[in-house]
Amino acid sequence: MNHSAAPDRPAAPSAADPAAREGDIRGRADLEAVLRRFYAAAFADRRIGPFFTEVAGTDLEAHLPRIADFWERALFRSADYSGDAFAPHAALHSARALTAEDFGRWVQLWRAALDGRHRGPATERAKAQGEQIALALLRRLAGPDAPAEAAHAGRAGFVPLAVLELRTVA
Repeated sequence: MNHSAAPDRPAAPSAADPAAREGDIRGRADLEAVLRRFYAAAFADRRIGPFFTEVAGTDLEAHLPRIADFWERALFRSADYSGDAFAPHAALHSARALTAEDFGRWVQLWRAALDGRHRGPATERAKAQGEQIALALLRRLAGPDAPAEAAHAGRAGFVPLAVLELRTVA
């Protein structure tokens, strides 16, 4: 099966492309470029795209400054972000249940957006933090009455699909 032809699988950067790797994420401009790459892939993705396009009706231009603040604060402690990242995910979950597979796909696309252009300590922190955030959201959304697999995501239930799928495809 030719995985590169799948419409929801991000393309790997070409080794011949001199801009394929730009070094580490250095600040907000790099974060915004990563976020634009990520959201382009996420909006088009068959699995998680509808959460953004149909359920939430995400306006990227309105959303980008706030999410860039979130990631700039998370990675560099240099932006003011004082939002509740859980609330919008809880609203999505109540409209259409978010699953471990959905979060796994999010992580996969997040890592692909980063790997497509960047490498270095901040990039590795962004990848690790993305997976930690996905896992924490999944646990909170599962709630105290969830089946054991969902409530204990990380030990069972949540498989970091990004790591498994990206490494086997590459």
